[in-house]
Amino acid sequence: MNEATVLRKIIENRRSVFPKDYTGEAIEEEVLEEILSSAKFAPNHKKTKPWRLRVFRKEEKAQLGKKLAEIYKTTTSPETFLEKKYLDISNKISKSDAIITICVNFSGLVPEWEEIAATAMGVQNMYLTASANNVGCYWSSPGTVSHLNDFLNLDENQRCLGLFYLGKV
Repeated sequence: MNEATVLRKIIENRRSVFPKDYTGEAIEEEVLEEILSSAKFAPNHKKTKPWRLRVFRKEEKAQLGKKLAEIYKTTTSPETFLEKKYLDISNKISKSDAIITICVNFSGLVPEWEEIAATAMGVQNMYLTASANNVGCYWSSPGTVSHLNDFLNLDENQRCLGLFYLGKV
């Protein structure tokens, strides 16, 4: 198969795969590194490389899950709070082998939308690389991520756009 055919096949087969469908098997370190590395090939105006990706595994991943559940509990009114949703947060985290926080660093050199777009293109590269390696993944953007700045030690010019869940399928 030529490269264009292989690429088209990967693009056509790319899907969001949710933690309930992950096997619980660990993703090989080399594969995770390849997935992360692919993000840096996203086009970005003035070479600002605005994506800030942080991998959470094992105990750090559990701490992230606790923090997200806590944020949900403290920012949701009692009338709209759902126990199932609260428990689902930790459940999704525990079924995933790794979670990558997707953050953007606004340089001030280009419009913010360009740096958000470059970050999203980096995530698309990660999606394609994960799919090519038979790793399930999906990008989630719950409202709770807007409250992660302190937990992630983000600067004022940075914003968390979401969470990238990964697991073997």
